[in-house]
Amino acid sequence: MKIIVLGSSAGGGFPQWNCNCRNCAGVRTGAIRAQARTQSSIAVSNNGSDWLLINASPDILTQIRATPALQPQRHARDTGIKAVLLMDAQIDHVTGLLMLREGAPIPLYCTPSVWDDLTDGLPLVPVLSHYCGVHWHPVSATSGDGDGDAFQVPALDGIRFTPLALLSKAPPYSPHREQPLPGDNLGLLIEDTATGKRLFYAPGLGQIEPHVQAAMQEADCVLVDGTLWTADEMIRQGFSKKMAADMGHLPLSGAGGMIELLDAIGRQRKILIHINNTNPILDEDSAERAHLAQRGIEVAFDGMEITL
Repeated sequence: MKIIVLGSSAGGGFPQWNCNCRNCAGVRTGAIRAQARTQSSIAVSNNGSDWLLINASPDILTQIRATPALQPQRHARDTGIKAVLLMDAQIDHVTGLLMLREGAPIPLYCTPSVWDDLTDGLPLVPVLSHYCGVHWHPVSATSGDGDGDAFQVPALDGIRFTPLALLSKAPPYSPHREQPLPGDNLGLLIEDTATGKRLFYAPGLGQIEPHVQAAMQEADCVLVDGTLWTADEMIRQGFSKKMAADMGHLPLSGAGGMIELLDAIGRQRKILIHINNTNPILDEDSAERAHLAQRGIEVAFDGMEITL
């Protein structure tokens, strides 16, 4: 099973177009050692030719240009992307669907709550009906104490996907923003059925429920939320009035943070994704980055390849 990290940043990318924080200014001028990043998305395949796109970032065209496996190779118009799976309905995970409008109808895997948001609050599905169209494949997720129904994508025989409902709010535009539903935000256990190797993927994690921790412990590799270093990072830097939890993210540092959790789950490969532009771990020479390295925790970058 092959995984390509197409984009490793949080919403807005890195450097963010309108941000002059230390990181963004530093990477523009070369004052810090850091890599530019596009907004988070991954692709999964079992043969290197047929791929499932997981989240459709606004940067999808840039990501395709950087990834030969997703480019046309067989016909006059063609792509290695055989289907799209959405983890949530956040703008930075869904608006890339519009960039795929010149192709064939899009096989789209998502939960009913995400589908409803994309047909009402942010009506991408009605818009795409005038172009390529969308074929919806419902994904079932449960809440609190269990996993959803495992499923397979026809073009990716040999890979099984198990969705896990996460506690989180729907996007700000959603009609049910203040009444969260199971399936507003997913974690995903991805298994190669031939080898039994598993990847746990969750770019947005606000709380670690027992079924989520169990999935992380079962996985051979975890690719999880690394958005913010501290709970008040955005407030301290003057960019927001919201704490990490208000945005649906578990901070990396501090008691009960992601680092503490990753230290406790075992010896799996551990990689952080969805890194916000303000996070000091983007500076490869920072003390925070060294702290991660001491614990064997990696930071995802665009173009990173994982083989399980």
